[in-house]
Amino acid sequence: MLQIEDIIEKNGSDFELSKLFKQYIKEYKASMNILFEKNQGKDFLVKHTKKLDSIIDLMYKTVLRRMFGNYLPMRSSIPIAIVALGSYGREQLCVHSDIDLLIVYEEVDGYNTHLIIEKLFYLALDAGMKLGHRVHDVNDLFKAANEDITIRTSLMESRFITGSPFTWHATQRELNKIRAYKRKEFILAKIEEAQIRRKKHPISMQPNIKEGVGGLRDSQLIFWIANTIYGVRSIKELSGTMFSDEEYKEFRIALELLYRVRSALHLITNKQEDKLLLEHIPQVSALLGFKNHQKMATKVLEAGWRINNFTQIFVKKMVRPYIVESSFISRLRHARLQKGIYLLDDRLFASYNLQVPPINTLLEILIKLQDKDYRFDAGFLNLFTYTKISHPLGVKTYVLIKKLLQKEHIYSFLKLFYDAGILQELFPNFKKVMHLPQFDGYHHYPVDIHSLKCIEALENIKENFIKNLYMDLNDEERLLLKVVVFFHDSGKGRKQDHSEVGAKLVSQFAKHIKLSDDLTQRAITLVKHHILMSNVAFKENIHNEKTLYSFMSKVGDIKNLKLLYVLTYADINGVGGDTYNSFGSKLLYDLYVSALEVAQNKSRITDAKKRLIIEKRVKNMQEFQTLPRLLQKKLLAIESNLFFFKHSPLDIIEIVKKAKETQEYSFTTKNKNNLSIEIYRRVPLNIGYLLATLSHLDVASMEIFTLFDGIKYFKIEFLQNIDGNELVEVQDIIDNAFDMQREVSLKEIKIKENEIKIDCEHSLTHAELTIHTANQIGLLAYVMHKFEELSINIITAKIHSSKHKVRDSFLMDKHNNICNNVEKIYEVLSNKSK
Repeated sequence: MLQIEDIIEKNGSDFELSKLFKQYIKEYKASMNILFEKNQGKDFLVKHTKKLDSIIDLMYKTVLRRMFGNYLPMRSSIPIAIVALGSYGREQLCVHSDIDLLIVYEEVDGYNTHLIIEKLFYLALDAGMKLGHRVHDVNDLFKAANEDITIRTSLMESRFITGSPFTWHATQRELNKIRAYKRKEFILAKIEEAQIRRKKHPISMQPNIKEGVGGLRDSQLIFWIANTIYGVRSIKELSGTMFSDEEYKEFRIALELLYRVRSALHLITNKQEDKLLLEHIPQVSALLGFKNHQKMATKVLEAGWRINNFTQIFVKKMVRPYIVESSFISRLRHARLQKGIYLLDDRLFASYNLQVPPINTLLEILIKLQDKDYRFDAGFLNLFTYTKISHPLGVKTYVLIKKLLQKEHIYSFLKLFYDAGILQELFPNFKKVMHLPQFDGYHHYPVDIHSLKCIEALENIKENFIKNLYMDLNDEERLLLKVVVFFHDSGKGRKQDHSEVGAKLVSQFAKHIKLSDDLTQRAITLVKHHILMSNVAFKENIHNEKTLYSFMSKVGDIKNLKLLYVLTYADINGVGGDTYNSFGSKLLYDLYVSALEVAQNKSRITDAKKRLIIEKRVKNMQEFQTLPRLLQKKLLAIESNLFFFKHSPLDIIEIVKKAKETQEYSFTTKNKNNLSIEIYRRVPLNIGYLLATLSHLDVASMEIFTLFDGIKYFKIEFLQNIDGNELVEVQDIIDNAFDMQREVSLKEIKIKENEIKIDCEHSLTHAELTIHTANQIGLLAYVMHKFEELSINIITAKIHSSKHKVRDSFLMDKHNNICNNVEKIYEVLSNKSK
């Protein structure tokens, strides 16, 4: 303050004043990490808010001193009030959030209020403060608030900082009028706004702490509603009447953690970051004092669930009298199931005045419903949230759970149990995996949500072939499959292999619901091997007889194969995003068909026998019989068995017909679900250039086959599609790839020797090379370039990548004595030859 007085006394410039404040704010921001270590959660936010209050108050004093000099009037007589809004008004302002200010004034002759306000804003902005500000005449507040719901909402959280208490009192009178005006319309608008926001930011393993389901915005919603209806300044005032002290305490503990996490995010990223991304978790954990990253993330997800549950139940409890129409009450009475419980338009309602029934009574209500999907009003959710469940579960409860699981539609019920916080009470296997994140770069959801999503996928199978497999199962087998799909990941959260633990857990549950010994054994096998089918389909050569027999030896029999196929479909669809795609779907189908053929033949099917079977199918096709006799002979003389194994008879004929028409080269591109490129060539192809130029796209698979007359068939499939303009560029790149003089700089790739494995016993004609290394842009282009250096003829490549790792598999012709030069391959691929 002395330095400010000194500048004012010397008639210094506005720039000097703003520079002084800027330095002061900079020093304060630099000290915030230390402040956070001492005061976390709401305490930190309050201290931060008070500090900003003092800065703004000092700025206002400075402006007044600057304008009035030694004739400074009392601040109460200057008709201006400076008011905090939004999170600043709630004393919850986070480190890098905008400082929302409202300047209210009254038109009084003799005071140049507009100039005072203007100078205050310029000083604050020049000092580097991030302001979000509004300026209103007190008499304009009512009109402005009712023209814009955002303004009305922010005014509800107003807090006086400095200025005239008389103007502030006038402002409060207007705020009371605003709060009482059209309450119902405001409440409905806020609820609709929340529904849109929650759909935009659903439950996620990387939650949006501010806007997401169960985030800070949900906690603010319950305050806005409570303030509108009851005029409270804090929802704590409703503790003991609207909700119990214990319920409020649990809500506040959850909210406190989210305050801490959001503040930590802002501090470590040095920006307004509200999403708890996986890469931020280690630093946030350290800042909050958690030694275990996973435990911290679990606590955050659990806090989000708690806030969501509390908000859903008590917002509806508060607003129901204000939003329910008399006509709706009449319809509800005619839809009564029993006292206090109603079913209307496939939504279940319950009175908040109803005494909470025991869990068995609630389960019986669900079982009696028609077999379809349902939605649940917050009053019904309230019953399940606060019902009493004794442990261990009784025989009657397990009987009811079994009946519930026998329904065709169970997803909505399981989601109800999750929302009510009783999923782990009814299914004790889930206690270790509730809100458990999965830091594998693959799953989009924590384990509990993933399990629910898998059940949802099972009930909504979109592929007809898999749907028919499921519908062909009998009732007991479908029950088994639902149990397995739901429990397949319940063994996570332990040190042991989760598949082995899950198998033990599903065995215990199977006994409780009295599954037969045969079905129980199938459940154990399926959970133990629930990732087997995807691993083999995506990472191994599914046309190799050794692979197929090994796969079936673990699966057991045809029934298990069908069950595992449906389980795998549900599991991958439950991962989230576009994980299940047309390319993966085809691989799984091909594996199923090939494995089924092995299982149906008692005598071992050799590659030679399989080739003869496929040739016979090709010969019987009308399209083959219309081919010229010479072309028929060339088709049947194609050396590669794998070419016949990987393609349908019709595809084989079409490929051969296109090859016959090829002069130097030809290609086609398809870009529906994913980009694919087919190339037929007699002339050399600069494969290194092609792959390096397209390295920004994720490759799914690649195959190269020698056909006849020196023609090679090349196909590459990508995981994603591209837009029309880029497709033209890709076609130009393919044309350019036939210029062997073209070069492109390869990315620097690092592969360790122990990340390379070569299996020369893969088959009589092929060796397999696998690379399990870090995911690196340009990896495939680098590897193919090295193969060209070594004169290795690649037949097919299978690419399996996650966010951090890749597992690439290459089949190679056993030509050029490659199996006697394994050390050379290791050396070249790992760059030891340099």
